[in-house]
Formats: sequence, structure tokens, C-alpha cells
Amino acid sequence: MDILYWIAAFIASLALLIKAADVFTNTAEKVGLHFKIPPFIIGVTIVALGTSLPELATSIIAVMQHKSEIVIGNVVGSNMANILLVLGIAAIVGKKLVVDKDIINIDLPILLGSTILLFLTTLDGKFTYIDGTLCLLTLLTYILYNTKSKRKVDPKETKEIKEHKVEEKKKVKKEHLGFKYPVYLVISGIFISIGASYTIESVTQLSIIFKVGQDIIAVTAIAIGTSLPELATSIVAARKGKADIAIGNVTGSNIFNALGVMGIPALFGNIYIPAEMISFTIPALLFVTILYVFVTMDKEISQWEGITLLILYVAFIGKTLGLI
Repeated sequence: MDILYWIAAFIASLALLIKAADVFTNTAEKVGLHFKIPPFIIGVTIVALGTSLPELATSIIAVMQHKSEIVIGNVVGSNMANILLVLGIAAIVGKKLVVDKDIINIDLPILLGSTILLFLTTLDGKFTYIDGTLCLLTLLTYILYNTKSKRKVDPKETKEIKEHKVEEKKKVKKEHLGFKYPVYLVISGIFISIGASYTIESVTQLSIIFKVGQDIIAVTAIAIGTSLPELATSIVAARKGKADIAIGNVTGSNIFNALGVMGIPALFGNIYIPAEMISFTIPALLFVTILYVFVTMDKEISQWEGITLLILYVAFIGKTLGLI
């Protein structure tokens, strides 16, 4: 009965966390529009943060509860799921994903650099506030570059996106800010905290029941759960032939995970890295990131490459769980 209870608790708390993060992000975006913050800046800050908010919330709570091994499992597992699972399924559904040259020239090198930085800073078995500060400074530089360069979206999508932003602005202008949005922010923030706390507690209990490390549950169950929003968004985008949204989602989320989700919790305490993560899981992420860069060199991810990515993810989960 304990097993069923804690599995149900895990699913419910993770669902609450993801939903609360979604409400928080949407509300923050509307508040930003109300105060006339440029949509592009909202995109590279609020929306980018929002996609990684579940991982960030659980990581901060984990460090504060002295269960820091969950943090690295969270980050590595989510990034692996984003590249292998999300992009793999998106490429299969969309038959192919065309990659924008800006992503190839700017975002992918930064993603590779952030993964190498993660690899190097965890080799000694701990990730300190100094490592975290270095990651956060790198993330800030990336955000400032995106903001100042005012990178353009694909010309085919420009009109549609502009129209959407105009409609959003009209809606926000029609509604007075009042107490509605601040209340939504506070309430969703509280539920994020509750969802993250119970997620960590259920992971702790399940790790005891199944006699596996908390980092393993983080790499598998939490990672898959927190990647579901990206998966849903990417599948819809792939079906509509808007590959840039799927690829941009994954790449931006992975950069923020490696730099922000590792960096911010490190300010609350040291993050200790299990030996298995150093010897297999983190090197595996580095290999997969290099593979991601390699397969996009021809400016597309084909359906067959998507199938390969999905097979690699199954193999990764099998190896992590000791099934292979």
C-alpha cells in the first residue's frame, strides 16, 4: 500500500507543480505586457524561466532539504529527455525538423559550452556557490546578448507572432491589472512550493521503498514528468511544421537547466554529485549534446535521426535503471 500511496503522491505533486508553473509563467507574461516590457525580452527571460521552473523549484527545495543529489539528476535527466525523447518524437511526428541557422550558429555552441562547463565543474564530486556563480554569469551574458541583438524569428512566422502579441496586448489593456494577476502570481508561487516539496518527499520515500538512489529517480521519473510540457508543445509545433518552436524550446530549456537550475540552487548550499553521475550519466549527457550538434549540421533532424534519438533514450533509461 505504501508503494501505491507514494507513487500517487509523486504523480499528483508533480502534476500540481507543472500546472502551477504554467499558470505562474502565463500570468508573469501578462504582467510584463501590462508594464510594456518588450515581447522579445519577455520571451528570453520569463518564458525561458517558465519552461524550467519545475526543475528549478524541485532543485532549490532539494538543496534546502540536504538532498542535493536530486539536483544533478534533475538537470541531466531533463536535458537528456529534451534532446532524445522530445526532439526524437517531434522529428518522428513532423517527419523532419528544419533547424534555423541562428540556432546552429549561436544557441547550439552555447548549449555545448554550458554542458562542457557542467561536466568540468562536477568532476570533483561537488558543485559549489563559486561554480554556481560562474554558471549564472554565463546565463546572464547569454540573456543580455539575446536581448541586445534582438534576434528575429523566421520570416514565415513573423506576421503570425506579431498578430498574437498584438491580441495579447489588447486583452491585457482591456483588463485592469488590479489584484487579479498579483494574486495569481502569489497563489501559483505557493502551489509551486507545495508541489516541489511533496515531489521531493515522494522521491525520498520511493527511493527507500525501491532501494535505489534519489538521483536515479530524478534522472528518470522527475525528468520525464517535467519534460512533458516541452514534449506536448514540440509535438504540436512539429505537426504544424513549425520546427523552430520545438528546437528553440529544447535548446533554450537545456541551456537554462545547465546554467540556471544548477547555478541558483548552488547559492543555497553545495550540490554533491554521486559517483555514478560522474562516471556515466554526465558524460552521457555530454556525448548526447555533441550528437545533437552533429545531427543538426545539415540544418535538419530527419525522421530516421528522430528514431535513433528515441532508441538512445530507451537505452539510457535501461542503463540508468540497471536493466542493461
